[in-house]
Amino acid sequence: MDQCRALTGMVLALGAMALLASPAFAQRYPDKPVRLVIPFPPGGPVDNIARPIVPKISEGLGQPVLVDNRGGAGGALGAAAVAKAAPDGYTILWGSAGPVAINVSLHPNIPYDPVKDFAPITLALSTQVILTVHPNLKVNTVKELIALAKASPGKINYASVGSGSSPYLAMELFANMAGIKMLHVPYKGGADAMNDLVAGRVDLIFLGVSSVAPHIKAGKLKALAVATTRRAAALPDVPTVSEAGVPGYDANSWHGLLAPAGTPRPIIDQLNGVIVKVLHLPEVAGVLVKQGAEPVGSKPEEFGAYIRSEVAKWAKVIKDSNIKAE
Repeated sequence: MDQCRALTGMVLALGAMALLASPAFAQRYPDKPVRLVIPFPPGGPVDNIARPIVPKISEGLGQPVLVDNRGGAGGALGAAAVAKAAPDGYTILWGSAGPVAINVSLHPNIPYDPVKDFAPITLALSTQVILTVHPNLKVNTVKELIALAKASPGKINYASVGSGSSPYLAMELFANMAGIKMLHVPYKGGADAMNDLVAGRVDLIFLGVSSVAPHIKAGKLKALAVATTRRAAALPDVPTVSEAGVPGYDANSWHGLLAPAGTPRPIIDQLNGVIVKVLHLPEVAGVLVKQGAEPVGSKPEEFGAYIRSEVAKWAKVIKDSNIKAE
């Protein structure tokens, strides 16, 4: 009996040694650069938020994190590329409400399922979005904007970073709740939209603090209201939309990291640990706050539950508001 036990122990020990010596166990993650897909063009608001964080994530992982901007279709092209990538932790998505929670209701034929095709890593941060107008539009408050729009239905035009994007849906929700009609002018990215707004070729936009604050402080644009339920620290005198005349309005903008579904849980946990730690580094948090972003850093399960709630929320808004993709 003792000999059998000893033999069994030797077999198990040899088996464990063989597993540890196999390539799957010998390799450490990551042992090569990680590709971070940002599903919007360079220079836009999402790109501006993500890029300052990337070097610190690289340091935490011990490997370069290479940014891959893949804009188009409201973020769907980049999201689809990650959904179809190998689930090995070397391709991850910088996700946001548009491609992850909104597109599925606006574009039922998108080639990915935001819940089934991704492994959530962490809800990284939330950003405050500002209703901003060009000075040529002679309004100084939300109530004045609503009055002007009602007097001239369809004549005020607003920019967005594409049909199905968060700024698009935020403005459509605003128009629906305020009972007004405006003309949508979609752009391929935030940089192009901002350039035309500053030039006066479009009248207004919902966009993040980091993109609009410098122009507001320079007097080139006017801030009317904040889209979320809390005022922006960078623009504390600007009221929320709810305070300014549309009670109950709330269009939160958020960012999070996701991997392809099937990515091993140890890799998800490693990415989560590194990214959450980076988000709360004083030097990173300070930069984010100046850009109107609030670091979050959730657990994967919490982010997954949040994605499901956002998909349901925006599906209802789209249906109730009869919003159609353009």
